[in-house]
Amino acid sequence: MQNVSVSRKDRIILNSIDLRIHPGENVAIIGPNGSGKSSIIKLITGEYRPLQKEDTSIRMFDQDKWDLLSLRSCLGIVSGGLQEEYTREIYGFDVVLSGFFSSIGIYPNHKVKPEMLETVFEVMQFLELTQLRNKLISEMSTGEARRLLIARALVHDPDILVLDEPANSLDLKSHHQFKEITRKIAASGKSVILVTHDLEDVIPEIGRVILINDGKIFADGKKEDILNDKNLSDLFGISIKVSESGGYYHAWCK
Repeated sequence: MQNVSVSRKDRIILNSIDLRIHPGENVAIIGPNGSGKSSIIKLITGEYRPLQKEDTSIRMFDQDKWDLLSLRSCLGIVSGGLQEEYTREIYGFDVVLSGFFSSIGIYPNHKVKPEMLETVFEVMQFLELTQLRNKLISEMSTGEARRLLIARALVHDPDILVLDEPANSLDLKSHHQFKEITRKIAASGKSVILVTHDLEDVIPEIGRVILINDGKIFADGKKEDILNDKNLSDLFGISIKVSESGGYYHAWCK
């Protein structure tokens, strides 16, 4: 992204963003609620369009233009909002299968191929979710449903997994399971872009951190250089202490 700005309801929510994420990078985008971090993801998915200004450009996979059908084979995207759309009685297997059609469940017009079924089994086995295949999503815990949506995002074997506030509303056990699954995905060779406001979500495999506030890039660099007391205190506007243990970072108010 070069010189990218976005306006919503006459308010600038992203202001002259310059950002480049290289192939193979694992990146965390961190900021307070309303800082603009999720707006960057909506730019990628085409939900938001940038203001037309001089020298404004967005390139993805070395392309200036892309369509969502081809994009979904490169990117797997999971958000808390997606989970809220699953209001019908849908079994876990069909939730994952629906990733092939970008739909909420499976419908009669969908042409399900045998190789699709095989891929769903493989992805659910990889993420250790086979026990959920015959369980209704309405009967699952928040953590179970969130992990199932990650499986849904992986059926296309995307190069990059984008997680937008994926750990919201998870209890301690589910949060731990989410991090373990994310680590397993990163170890398999896929890139992870994690959008969050919580340092506890940042797995050890993430090497770069981008801080964002008021629609602007606040800081960007190596994780160990960016996640410190001063940067986090300035970012959130409160005195914060940061520590590291076992590759994980923790923050609390002084």
